[in-house]
Amino acid sequence: MGRDLYEAYSEARAVFDEADEVLGFPLTACCFSTREDAMRALTQTDVCQPAIFTHSVAAFRALKQAPDAVAGHSVGEYSALAACGAISLPDGLRTIRVRAQLMAQAGKKRPGTMSAILGLDHEILATICSEASQGDQVVQPANFNAPGQVVISGDTGAVRRAGTLAKERGAMRVIPLNVSGAFHSVLMQEVHKRFMRQVAGLAVTRPASPIYLNTTGCATTDTDKIRTNMIQQLTSPVRWMQSLKAMQADGITSFVEVGPGRVLTGLVRRTLGRTTSAIQAGTKAQITGMHTVLSS
Repeated sequence: MGRDLYEAYSEARAVFDEADEVLGFPLTACCFSTREDAMRALTQTDVCQPAIFTHSVAAFRALKQAPDAVAGHSVGEYSALAACGAISLPDGLRTIRVRAQLMAQAGKKRPGTMSAILGLDHEILATICSEASQGDQVVQPANFNAPGQVVISGDTGAVRRAGTLAKERGAMRVIPLNVSGAFHSVLMQEVHKRFMRQVAGLAVTRPASPIYLNTTGCATTDTDKIRTNMIQQLTSPVRWMQSLKAMQADGITSFVEVGPGRVLTGLVRRTLGRTTSAIQAGTKAQITGMHTVLSS
């Protein structure tokens, strides 16, 4: 995870080295090692979230391209904030580590889960979630990823009931997710105030380009709105589909997924059309390819 970037680009190497120093543990060992214990550590929320952030910022700096606008999905929003200059690398690392630790604590205190629902309109699914929420058990939409692709989150029993109802009403698939908590739901309310204190001490500067926020799906350069979004994101759904549509409406036609994986590239095409320009820039080969195209 990012080792090819570390070895190929001094900018990426500096990011990984600084992450080790700021976090106080060898994140690079977790990312680069093929040992079972290191790979197992990388699946833990408080290691995984900083790792995704670090890899994404390293790839962005190796890419050496200023964005016209940015957006990021869930923890990826912090990478987007770093890319547009709203937060620094050290502040982002510290905040994400606290965020991940608090989310893990909330998941232990009130266990919950998440499921991806494919093939249902999001309005129908919102109604299903309301019906499946009974007594003190709740479930709600957590990620509006693309048309017909919504992730729900909440208490385990309520999520299961919602999945059953979704199948009965025509969902193509209900996919339980392997997560340690009910993220982006009211189950995270337990740690809301503690994370608010963390964000209150975070330096947020006016970004060089607009960021489309998870909680609203709208663009902003307002630092107060960015700070509020960071806090609300814990318990609010990620409006990724809405963000993509807003970006397209604002004239953005080309998308680059900077960081590990290609999930967001697929969501762009699913939401905006298969012919939409969307490419990955998370490996040395991909970034080298982009540099070649841009210099030709």
